Amino acid sequence: MMKQRYQPLFLLTLLLIFLSHCTKTLAQGPAAAPAITSPVAVPVPPANAPALTSPAAIPAPPANAPAPPGPTNVTKILEKAGGFNVLIRLLKTTQVDNQLYGQLNKSGTEFTLLAPSDSAFSKLKGGSMNSLSVEQKVKLLQFHLIPDYLTTQNFQTVSNPVRTQVGDGSEYPLNITTSGKTVNISTGLVNTSISDTVYSDGQLAIYQVESVLQPYGIFAPKLRLPSPASAPGEEKPKEEPSLDPVAEVKSGAVPTMNIPKINGIVSIGVALLAAAAINFL
Repeated sequence: MMKQRYQPLFLLTLLLIFLSHCTKTLAQGPAAAPAITSPVAVPVPPANAPALTSPAAIPAPPANAPAPPGPTNVTKILEKAGGFNVLIRLLKTTQVDNQLYGQLNKSGTEFTLLAPSDSAFSKLKGGSMNSLSVEQKVKLLQFHLIPDYLTTQNFQTVSNPVRTQVGDGSEYPLNITTSGKTVNISTGLVNTSISDTVYSDGQLAIYQVESVLQPYGIFAPKLRLPSPASAPGEEKPKEEPSLDPVAEVKSGAVPTMNIPKINGIVSIGVALLAAAAINFL
């Protein structure tokens, strides 16, 4: 009797629980479905391929990164600067440019080039360069090369005579002095100064000069020694008279007579004739 009394109450409780659960489920709503994208073809690795790992991050170079510097080329530098056409042509015809190219691109080699401009070469006398041999042209270029890297400050402490590629002998003297910021250069035949810095990179320095550096060994005036015939104070040797009249006759020369000897013979003959005449009388 008690079971029948409480059974409707039990069923009512279960119904309320069921309705409460359904109400919470409907309040949450359906979960958002993921967006469907078009499939991308993914290559299928072979069966025996090793497992792929994510690559290490490689830093990209900066957008404006400068290109690595190329080999040092003196003629290219002079061409870019402009105004050195004669010097460039001289470097190429003597192949000194190839020697510099090879030496500058070896570690530890340094040079300072005193580069005459086109206007400097125009100051030379006409035909001066054409009269030089290939060897003299090479020495002239070497005279403009100092085997050391010199900044404008280094010129204040150099020792004279400055050694060049051709040496520092008496025929190739090069003296450098400074006055404030002015660098003066003297060869004994030419005085000039540095007018501009063309190039400098710590290994090679190129400075523009407005005169060709003329060394004594190439451009010194040649001394002309007088010939023996025209030497002052020297008399020509006197010709000795021939003692063989027969030889003189054979040679076609007219024999000369010794006048004092003939006068003595004539005097003796006159005396003999006078004595004979007296005896005859």
